[in-house]
Amino acid sequence: MSLAHNKSTVLQAYKAFDLGDIEQGKRLVSPDIIGCVMGSHKLEGVDAFFEYALMMRAAFPDGYHTFEDVIAEENQVVTRGIFCGTHQGEFMGIPPTGKQVKFSVMHIDRVINGKIVEHWGQGDTMALIQQLGIVILPKHC
Repeated sequence: MSLAHNKSTVLQAYKAFDLGDIEQGKRLVSPDIIGCVMGSHKLEGVDAFFEYALMMRAAFPDGYHTFEDVIAEENQVVTRGIFCGTHQGEFMGIPPTGKQVKFSVMHIDRVINGKIVEHWGQGDTMALIQQLGIVILPKHC
């Protein structure tokens, strides 16, 4: 597939996520997708991938991505941008706050034959937690 096609596949997947269109998302993702999100959530298979996606949609149902960079080389697509949304559902054990959040994200997706087969995503978790008003106290030795 061309670099332009790979970029289009990845951007369509994020659009499907932002719209809550899981069926469209599943058409763009390999059944055997693997990935890691927010640094520690390892995902194996389409069910685990969309379970995480649905958890994020439940926590931030109006959430959406705005990408500032979309870079493709060979079969990888890197996206850099912002995720915005309103915290309306539980997230990482944090009950809904109703607060608006905006934090930077960066993803690397590998596309093979028009399907995303790997997804690696990082978000600015510290900015997110701060915007939700969560205070993290230092641990004492």
